[in-house]
Amino acid sequence: MKKIGVYPGTFDPPTNGHIDVALRASHFFDKLIIGIGKNPGKDTLFSPDERREMLEEIFKDHKNIEIRPFQNLLIHFVKECGAMALVRGLRAVSDFEYELQLASFNYHLDDSIETVFFMAREENLFVSSSMIREIAQFGGDVSDRVPGAVWKKLRSRFPVKK
Repeated sequence: MKKIGVYPGTFDPPTNGHIDVALRASHFFDKLIIGIGKNPGKDTLFSPDERREMLEEIFKDHKNIEIRPFQNLLIHFVKECGAMALVRGLRAVSDFEYELQLASFNYHLDDSIETVFFMAREENLFVSSSMIREIAQFGGDVSDRVPGAVWKKLRSRFPVKK
C-alpha cells in the first residue's frame, strides 16, 4: 500500500515556507499531493490555474509530488486521494491553536486520517502569503521569500518600486 499525504492550502502565492514544508514532507510519503483549495473566506490574488502552474513549475523535478486543485470538504478530498495523512506547517503559536482545532475537527470527521505537523524553519517563521501579497502590491521586493517562478508572476502584476 502506497503512503500518500495531502498538503492542502490556498498557496496564494506559494512561499519558500510552503516549498520547504512540501519538500521535507515528500520524504515521508510515496506520494505527496499538494491540494490547492478554494477558501470562500479568502480573496485570492492568483487564480487556481495560476497557482497550479506556479507549483507545477516549482516541483517539476520532484516525481513524487503532485498538484491538484479541490473545492470540496478537505477530508473528502483526502479520501478521494487515498491519503493516510494531512500535512500542515506551523510557524507561530497562533498557527498551533488554529491547526490543532482544524486537526481535531478533521479527526472527528474521519479518524483514519492523521495530521502531521512540520515546523517552519527559522527563516520562514514570520512569512505568510498575505504578507507577501501586501508587500508586493506596494512594490516591495520579496524575491528572497518566494521561489523564482512566483517572483516572476508577482513582478508581472506589481513592478518593484525603488
